Amino acid sequence: MRGEKVESNQSQKSYLFFWSGQLFSLFGSTVVYFAITWWITIETGNPIFLSIASFLHIISIVIVLPFAGVLSDRLNKKKLIMIADSSQVIATVFLIIFFTLNILNIYVVFVIISIRSIFQAIHLPTFNSIIPVMVPKEKLTRINGINSLFTGLVEITAPFVGATLLLTFSVKQVLWTDLITFAIALIPLLIVQIPSVNDDKENEKRKNSFIKDFKIGFKTLRLIPGLLIILTLAMFQNLLIRPITTLMSYYVNVIHLGSVLDLAIVMGFLQGSMIFGALIISLKKKWDHQTRIYFLGLTTINIGYMMFAFVPMGSIIIIGISAVVFGLFFPIVNSLYQTMIQSLVPKDKIGRITSIDFALSMAIAPIGVLCSGFLTEILGLPNLIFYCATIGIILSLIVWFVFAKKKIDYQNEIFLQNINKHLEEIVIE
Repeated sequence: MRGEKVESNQSQKSYLFFWSGQLFSLFGSTVVYFAITWWITIETGNPIFLSIASFLHIISIVIVLPFAGVLSDRLNKKKLIMIADSSQVIATVFLIIFFTLNILNIYVVFVIISIRSIFQAIHLPTFNSIIPVMVPKEKLTRINGINSLFTGLVEITAPFVGATLLLTFSVKQVLWTDLITFAIALIPLLIVQIPSVNDDKENEKRKNSFIKDFKIGFKTLRLIPGLLIILTLAMFQNLLIRPITTLMSYYVNVIHLGSVLDLAIVMGFLQGSMIFGALIISLKKKWDHQTRIYFLGLTTINIGYMMFAFVPMGSIIIIGISAVVFGLFFPIVNSLYQTMIQSLVPKDKIGRITSIDFALSMAIAPIGVLCSGFLTEILGLPNLIFYCATIGIILSLIVWFVFAKKKIDYQNEIFLQNINKHLEEIVIE
């Protein structure tokens, strides 16, 4: 028992070492994407091209994710991470070469964005499927909280660093950030041993088609009580919050006649609350009643969302308070959501489930973005926010009462044992 505990702690330390390198890789990729979008802005001055770039980024990920999920379950995860990261860097190297030769144009950039997004799609489910393999089950929530905290910090600081670098260096020079951070991330990736979920005999048996593996992924979802409902709820919540996440600048500047500084203050409140929420979940070692807290968090997010609809004209501080209520539970809900998936889904199928999750969430994102602008013109943004928040609260409460009525408890050992018996049938087939 003691030996297992020591081995478990060592595996977790190895994961944190590996993960720290991946943070550097994420930082470099975010800086590069910021630099590319800035180049499109100054080179074309056309918002349509920016929209196309964003669309290609999202659609490439959505198309590849289901295949990436299967690959992450079938192939060596370490090699797959290596291929995904190095391929993104190679694409950046070609971009630097095109800059140097002065033959770069917007269509070449579109191709580069698509290529980078394809390998980003491979990276996403593979990285997430590594977490439950290397982290003890009882520490998943805390590790997911730490992931949310530092990922949030990277996503906040990287664009700022990118903008600062562009004040001094050219876009071509800033692109070298990707190569430097990749070299840093490569060190722990080469050193750390990532355990294999399947043995050689298992891999021989799994020479089945991708279509069958997709079916196994969806069948796994159906066999775990409530998981498909939670995934669908998360997808619709992602759709419903698009008006404020897409049109925050419009909300502050047009609806409330605020300045750029006011927008910066509101975004500071929002990002600060999300970092604080991530800090809470990373410091708390054990979370009881995870499912109940998850639905309470969703409801609180929607209450904060609804508050935006009733802010008096020009009250930037009240907007900031609304942003705090809205943003505080995001990392908590996301971490609990990831923990539920990682705890329930067998390790050899986690990649497929993660890819289905990402694909559904991202597939609906462009629909939400497009509908936000159109419906704002018809309803007005405060009214649209109110309607979306109301629907979000109703959906959360309905799903929660379904869970409570069916006594679905993802932390109950007997409940989990019954699930595992059902999931064993998939392996036998």
